[in-house]
Amino acid sequence: MEFPFLSIIALGPIIAAVIILMLPKERGENARMIGLAAMVLNLLLSLYVYVFYHQNIPEPGTAWADTLYFLEEYAWIPSIGINYIMGVDGLSATLILLTSIVGLGGVLISWSIDDRPREFYAFFMLLVAGVQGVFVAVDSFLLFFFYELAVLPMYVMIVIWGWRERREYAAMKLTLYLLIGSFISFIALIVLYFQLPQQGLPLTFDLRVWSEAQFPFNVQMIWFMPLFLGFAVLAGLWPLHNWSPDGHVAAPTAVSMIHAGVLMKLGAYASMRVGIQVLPEGAVYWMPFIILLTLVNVLYGSLVAMRQKDMKYLIGYSSVSHMGLVTMGFAAMTLNGFLGAGIQMVSHGIMTALFFSVVGMIYDRTHTRDMDDLSGMRKALPWLVIPFIIGGLVSMGMPGLSGFIAEFPIFMGVWNGTTIDLSAVFSLNPANYYNWIAILSVFGIVITAAYILRAVGTVFFGDYEGEKWHDMRPLLAIDKLTLVGFSAILILIGVLPMVIAPVVESGILPVLGRVQDAQQAVTVMNSVQTAAAELFNWLGGA
Repeated sequence: MEFPFLSIIALGPIIAAVIILMLPKERGENARMIGLAAMVLNLLLSLYVYVFYHQNIPEPGTAWADTLYFLEEYAWIPSIGINYIMGVDGLSATLILLTSIVGLGGVLISWSIDDRPREFYAFFMLLVAGVQGVFVAVDSFLLFFFYELAVLPMYVMIVIWGWRERREYAAMKLTLYLLIGSFISFIALIVLYFQLPQQGLPLTFDLRVWSEAQFPFNVQMIWFMPLFLGFAVLAGLWPLHNWSPDGHVAAPTAVSMIHAGVLMKLGAYASMRVGIQVLPEGAVYWMPFIILLTLVNVLYGSLVAMRQKDMKYLIGYSSVSHMGLVTMGFAAMTLNGFLGAGIQMVSHGIMTALFFSVVGMIYDRTHTRDMDDLSGMRKALPWLVIPFIIGGLVSMGMPGLSGFIAEFPIFMGVWNGTTIDLSAVFSLNPANYYNWIAILSVFGIVITAAYILRAVGTVFFGDYEGEKWHDMRPLLAIDKLTLVGFSAILILIGVLPMVIAPVVESGILPVLGRVQDAQQAVTVMNSVQTAAAELFNWLGGA
């Protein structure tokens, strides 16, 4: 029996949570140490999985089932086709490493929490477990199980440890949006499950089987949108994004880091893995419409962020804008688009974790997030200046940093666009349609530069009010370590993209192959329909 790397990565935090809850209430320090130990172990195992995958990247053209490493498979409820199946491809191996990094940073940033630390760390461990479980699940029922596990601790942590003025409203809003979205996705999953016998396949939730199935075009056309959009709610797709900024603002710092850094990627990953990969013809049909929604994401999110004075709201709407780029990369249905979207999930995850950690450190010491009240922070907290600027430059897509490596391929992929004839859906030339999407989305980067520079100038380089901040406590060593670690990763990916690009590419190639086959099938279908219409018109004229 091979060592169960993935089970420990996904279930280890749950065990840590149980151990923490068994501690006496006065043993808060022990809860912190157990949480730290659990996340260090999680990081080491995730790093091993990632390095192993990087050294053993499958050949291009390999079927998705054969790209899965570290497979663990056990019967769970075999009578209805539910099994415990875990495995990682290149994209999921990258995302579990991202989750471990952000999760460890969240534990370190939360070290000073003294309000029921035992319960805080227990729920934080459950949140991390849910996210990791989604990324390693190969059974769609298991994926949905972990998906729900990741959502529920968010509600509790925001209500108990969140910002007092908004926490109950934000927690309820977040939970309702996500549960309704996941309920819609689950209905679509059940429909697909009962479609399998018509394909000559057994009733199973195994995604390896689903990824090889050829569901009828009408089934894909009807059920792709409920399946995709139900998960895309968590990715913050416009107009289903409204829960996200309020959730960012109300959540404690560590939860904001996980929320923006990882949880939103969970929605994008699930919509791609279960939506695009399983229903590629439905994706080809609907993606020209979805890419229009992502354009609104990019522009609307950045314009609203430009109006904010609360630093958390600024970062929250910035996340809506940047997550729009992830979905836009998928919607382009090209290699560059998919590759850029995968890297953007990692780049944005680290960048927002860095942003929220900086804002959290400021708020813990000043009890305000209003940019006009935080003038001159470079003198009060000089350690925060460079990390925030690095995060801002990544957000702008500055060359030499991870944001450029992620965003430039997305724009290239959108410019190239899809090869399918869109005349059946839009009265536009397909090349011009995608070219305009790419051109307009670039304006989001310009607006991003404007609000980031405004934030840097106002918060860090404004007039210093020495009397106001003279007794501010300095940063802890673990705070500095977290800032340096996040900043170093953003620089490393920008300077050496080969540490991530080949692994992500190996994970998206099988999905892209399914989409390209679907494009050919739909193109042939459109050609047949056009020929039939011309014949009908000729007969009518005769």
